[in-house]
Amino acid sequence: MDVLDSDVVIVGAGPVGLMLAGELRLGGADVVVVERRTEPTTESRASTLHARTMEILAARGLLDRFGSLPHHTMGHFGGIPLDLTLPGPYPGQWKAPQVRTEAILQDWALSLGARLRRGHELTALTLHPDAVEAQVSGPAGPLRISARYVVGCDGEHSTVRRLLGAQFPGQDAGRELIRADIDGIDIPARHFQRLERGLAIAARNPQGVTRVMVHEFDGPAGHRTGDPEFADIRDAWRRVTGEDISHGTPIWVNAFGDASRRLAAYRHGRVLFAGDAAHQQMPIGGQALNLGLQDAVNLGWKLALHLTGRAPDNLLDTYHAERHAVGRRVLGNINAQAALLLGGPEVNPLRAVLAELITHEPARRHLAGMISGLDIRYDVDASGHPLLGARLAHDHPMRSGRGLLIDAYGDPEHHALLRATAAPWADRVDTVAAEPDSLGPLPGPDAVLVRPDGHVAWIASAGPPGPQPLVAALHTWCGGPAHPGHTRTTTGHHTPVERRHDMSRLNGKTALVTGSSRGIGRGIATRLAREGALVAVHCSTGVPTAEEVVASIEKEGGRAFVVQAELGVPGDVHELFLALEQGLKERTGSADLDIVVNNAGVMGGVSVEDTTPEKFDRLFAVNARAPFFVIQRALTNLTEGGRIINISSGLTRVANPDEIAYAMSKGALEQIALHFARFLAPRGITVNSVAPGITRNGSPVFDIPEAVEQMAQLSAFGRVGEPQDVADVVAFLASDDARWVTGAFIDASGGTLLG
Repeated sequence: MDVLDSDVVIVGAGPVGLMLAGELRLGGADVVVVERRTEPTTESRASTLHARTMEILAARGLLDRFGSLPHHTMGHFGGIPLDLTLPGPYPGQWKAPQVRTEAILQDWALSLGARLRRGHELTALTLHPDAVEAQVSGPAGPLRISARYVVGCDGEHSTVRRLLGAQFPGQDAGRELIRADIDGIDIPARHFQRLERGLAIAARNPQGVTRVMVHEFDGPAGHRTGDPEFADIRDAWRRVTGEDISHGTPIWVNAFGDASRRLAAYRHGRVLFAGDAAHQQMPIGGQALNLGLQDAVNLGWKLALHLTGRAPDNLLDTYHAERHAVGRRVLGNINAQAALLLGGPEVNPLRAVLAELITHEPARRHLAGMISGLDIRYDVDASGHPLLGARLAHDHPMRSGRGLLIDAYGDPEHHALLRATAAPWADRVDTVAAEPDSLGPLPGPDAVLVRPDGHVAWIASAGPPGPQPLVAALHTWCGGPAHPGHTRTTTGHHTPVERRHDMSRLNGKTALVTGSSRGIGRGIATRLAREGALVAVHCSTGVPTAEEVVASIEKEGGRAFVVQAELGVPGDVHELFLALEQGLKERTGSADLDIVVNNAGVMGGVSVEDTTPEKFDRLFAVNARAPFFVIQRALTNLTEGGRIINISSGLTRVANPDEIAYAMSKGALEQIALHFARFLAPRGITVNSVAPGITRNGSPVFDIPEAVEQMAQLSAFGRVGEPQDVADVVAFLASDDARWVTGAFIDASGGTLLG
C-alpha cells in the first residue's frame, strides 16, 4: 500500500475544501485534498455570494479572477423582498456559478502548492495521539495518508462525520423544495410566488437556462434518499402553477428539505469539520455556501499557525467557539425563513407583519446584516469596543493570509512605537500605513490589528499606542514573538554550520534575484526569504529547478514565486518585468519592489585567441547591459529606501588572461553600481557591488577533492566559499542596517584578494 505524509488531509474538493486548502498553504502547512469525484462538478447549484464573502475573496486577491459578476442589492427574507444594502464595498448579493467558484479556488490552491487527489474516496480513519491515519481508495489502489489533522469538508452526507461517529443533533426534514436547471423552456419569471397549492420560483439566466424551484404545501415530507426525477418536478410544477415544462431538457434535478442539524463540536481532537459537513441547512438565500467559505477562512489561519508552532495553545479551540455560534444563528434565521417560505396559508398573517417591519430601517439593517454576514462579531476581548471582533472593510489586501496592523497615526513617534512593538511578530503580521481617520466606520481609531480572517483583534485611539494591550492581543491571536531564524557561522576551515538569526529584518519587503535557480543566486534567494522577504526567483530556462527553489523556500515557511525570462536577448527586461509585476500584484496587491539583486551572469572561459565578437557581445549583454536596463526598468517600482546589489567578481581585481572579456563585463557592472548610487541617493536607495571569490556554484570541478583543495589555498581562510557566505553579505546590504553604505565594492572572496 502506498503511503503519503502531510500536515493536513482535507476530505472534499468542493468550494469549502479548496478554500481551506488555499488558506492553509498561505500559512505554510502541507495539504492533501482527497475527493471521490474524478472530475469537478458541472452543476452550479450554489451561485450566491454575499457581501462578507466578497470582501474575503477580494482580500485574498481572488475577486478579479471572477470577472464581472451580476449584482443585485435586493434579496429576501423568507421570500419577502429585503434591501441588502449596508456600508461596505460589496453591498447586496452577487451571482457566480458554482463551477466557476470551484475552478477559481482549485487553481488558487494548487498554485500555492496544495496537492489534489481526485478519484480517491475515504474508507477509514484511525486516530493516534499525535496523528491521524486516513485510508483512501484510489484508481491505483489503496492509499494510506498519515497526517497531523484531518478536516471534513465533504458535505451534508459527510464520510468523515460517519466514520468518526460524531454527534449531529437537530431535526430531520419535514418539507422539501425540488429544483432543476432546465433548457428549452420559456415560462414567466416567478420570484418566490406563493400560489394556492404551493411556492414557485423561476429565473432564466443569460445562457437561456431556467432555474425552476417548486414546493407543494401538501407535498412529500422531505425524506428522499436520492435525487428526484425530472418527472417529479415536471408534475409538481404543473400542479402548483398549471404550466407545462415537459418539453424542456433537464441539466440537473435535485431536492432539498428543511432539515436543520449542527455538529455538537466542530473539533474532535485531530479531526475538524467545515461547511455542510459541520452543519446541514436548507440553502435559502444562498447562505449555506457563504457560511462554509467563512468557516474555511476562520479555520485556515488558526490551524496553519498551530501546525507551524506559532499559535497559542488554545487558538485552535476558538474555531469551534466562534463558528459554532455563527452556525447556530444562521441556522436559526434559515429555519425562520423556511417557515415563512414553505408554510401554508397559516403563515400569511406573520408574513404581512414582517413585511411591514422590514420597511423600518433598524429592522431592515438588522436582517440585512444577518443575511450578508456583515454583522458577525467575535468575542475577542472584554473591553466592549463596538468595533472589536467585527469585520473591518478596508483597502489593504491580505493576499498572504497574514494578520494586518493598520497604522493611521499622523505622528512619527507614534509610528515608530507601534512598529517597534509589533516587530517581533513581523513573520505573521504585516504593518501598513493608512491615512488618519480612515479606519471607520467609528471615528477615532488610530491603529487597528486585523486577524487574517478580517476581524478586528485590537484598537488604539485617542493617543499614543499602548505597548502592553497590543502585545497581549498579538500573544492571544498570533502566539509568542518569533524566535530568530537561521543564519550561519563558521568554525576554523570547515563548511559553515547553522545558527539562528532574525527572521523579521526584511519582513514585508519584496525582492527580485536574477539567476537564482542555482548556485550563489539560489543561496541569496533563500537567505532573503528566511529574513521575511517575498522573493521572485528568476531563471532564464530552468523553470523546474526554479520551482524546486520556491518549494524549498516555502517548506521553511518563506514566500517566493518563479519568474522566467532569458536575459541578453531583445525584449528580455520587458518580459522579466511583466512576469515580476504580475506575481507581485497577485501576492501583495501592488508592483512595489524593495530589493533588486543583479546576480545572473555568464562566464567566458576561453582564451584571448578564441574570444569571438559573438562571445564578447554575449558576455556584455548578460553581465552588463541586462543589469543596467533591469535597474532602469525598476525605477518606477523601487520604493523609497530600496536596495540594489550587483554581484560582481574578484576577477576585476585579479588578472586571469582566460577571463579578460568576463572581467571587463563585471567591471562595467561595478561602474553601474557606482554611478547609479549617486543618481538614486536622493530617494534613499543604496546601490552596491559584492565580489565573490571561488565559490561553490554547482560546477563539476567542485566534486573533485584535489581541485577543491588547491582552490581552497587561495583563500586566507583555507577553504572555498559557499553560496551562503555571499548570501549573508547580500542580506546585510539589503537590510536597513546598511542604510549608510552605497556605491561600495564589498570583497566577499574570503581573503582571496589579499595577495
